[in-house]
Amino acid sequence: MAEVIRMPKMSDTMEEGVIASWLKKEGDEVKSGDILAEVETDKATMELESYEDGVLLHIGVKDGEAVPVDGVIAIIGSKGEDISELLKEASTAVAPVSTDDTSTDAPTSDDTAADIDVSGIKASVITMPKMSDTMEEGTIASWLKKEGDEVKSGDILAEVETDKATMELEAYEDGTLLYIGVKDGEAVPVDGIIAIVGEKGADYETLLKAHQATAATPATADVAASAPPEPVAAPATAATAPAPSPATQAPAPAQSNGRILASPLAKKMAQEKGYDLSQIQGSGDHGRIIKRDIEAFVPGTVPAATEGATTTAPITLPTVVGEESFEEVNVSQMRKTIAKRLSESKFTSPHFYLTMEVNMDNCMEARKSINEVAPVKISFNDIIIKACATALRQHPKVNASWLGDRIRYNNHIHIGVAVAVDEGLLVPVIRFTDNKTLSHISTEVKDLAGKAKNKELQPSDWEGNTFTISNLGMFGIEEFTAIINPPDACILAVGGIKQTAVVKDGELVPGNVMKVTMSCDHRVVDGAVGSAFLQTLKQLLEDPVRILA
Repeated sequence: MAEVIRMPKMSDTMEEGVIASWLKKEGDEVKSGDILAEVETDKATMELESYEDGVLLHIGVKDGEAVPVDGVIAIIGSKGEDISELLKEASTAVAPVSTDDTSTDAPTSDDTAADIDVSGIKASVITMPKMSDTMEEGTIASWLKKEGDEVKSGDILAEVETDKATMELEAYEDGTLLYIGVKDGEAVPVDGIIAIVGEKGADYETLLKAHQATAATPATADVAASAPPEPVAAPATAATAPAPSPATQAPAPAQSNGRILASPLAKKMAQEKGYDLSQIQGSGDHGRIIKRDIEAFVPGTVPAATEGATTTAPITLPTVVGEESFEEVNVSQMRKTIAKRLSESKFTSPHFYLTMEVNMDNCMEARKSINEVAPVKISFNDIIIKACATALRQHPKVNASWLGDRIRYNNHIHIGVAVAVDEGLLVPVIRFTDNKTLSHISTEVKDLAGKAKNKELQPSDWEGNTFTISNLGMFGIEEFTAIINPPDACILAVGGIKQTAVVKDGELVPGNVMKVTMSCDHRVVDGAVGSAFLQTLKQLLEDPVRILA
């Protein structure tokens, strides 16, 4: 489904952003993490990142145009997807925020921001920016700076986990990190105080008090006029500060586990220009390469290594050439029906699951003996079907259906057997299963499976099931859960028989074990009822003579 990309509020004072340049064009494939465009805010030039995989179906703003916060920038979705409705909804303009409110109803206590003089405090409060359209809070994954550290514009202060990704919180001011208000792992609502950066020794406590008072009382035009706008931190930016002098540059690009640290924009610029990142010195935090480093780099001027320093040879990976391709086919009516029925079942029936191990040693011996005299070959699936029918006769509450305002307990036993076909899954029904012999069941299952694969089943062949069995043991599946097949209240998922070590008479001996998992509709079947049924089924399969009684 297509997603509308809106202009995020990248700073506390931001009201609109200008698209400096698009790095993608309509029709391009994009992935989560790709940089779509550069956005100029009131504080810096920043990167607009995609959170979705898909195709850039629509660009609503040209290079150089301004977009208000929450204004539509683009739409990402599947190739060929109809976005006409989204465009209609997106055309509704975001109502401007009125700044003419001169209400005098705000509290006038000593704790209001208007009563606190912060004009002489050379420090700025850093608040949690809104890094995505749906973000309500962010969690400080880790601080990369500590109180008392010197920071520069462009330094990464911390890593922030949002509802969509982990992003870098960047400083806009030079100064000292005077105050950290949130510990590692703690969440902060959007616009909540994170830290304060300013001149060493600045009275940040008064600034903090003023900011808290502002957040606690309605803002007025006078307050906005008396205090300078507060810079905040934001995701990794394409900073516009001048390049540092060679004397202050890091001796070599920083590496983390062999990976060169560089911003996504810097990597893209280096790739476009054909630069080797290993030859570029980073001026960002921990030697991180940022936009200004790419712009200042002159090919062929690789600085000499510092005496005594060791250099790590860059790893050269081979170029892998491939072609992305896919095929889309129309959904068949059978697949549409399967999707509709099972989606309704999964999201309307409260499923719970019961799993039990069955020792199949005796069953394997019994099957061998039965096949010596049976007119047709009996499979383990045939024995399981017969055992389920016998167990259902003893536990009629499992042989039931949910009808909304009543529960139907079926006196007859019709077992559906899931059969895989090319276009999906069909469930032909063995009627009055408990009254049929193993040979009868085996013959009927083979006949119905053949009809299913040849598309010869009639509605009467797949209607009326009261219980369903899905067996994937023949495919090597040891254990799985199945979605209830309406109108049944239960479905049994049967895994393969596996030889393993079992405890018998206090000794560890080889044994053959099969796992079965029953999915139950909790509106009809409770845990105790389902467990009792499985216990009976286990007894019948571990002593198959009971099935024939």
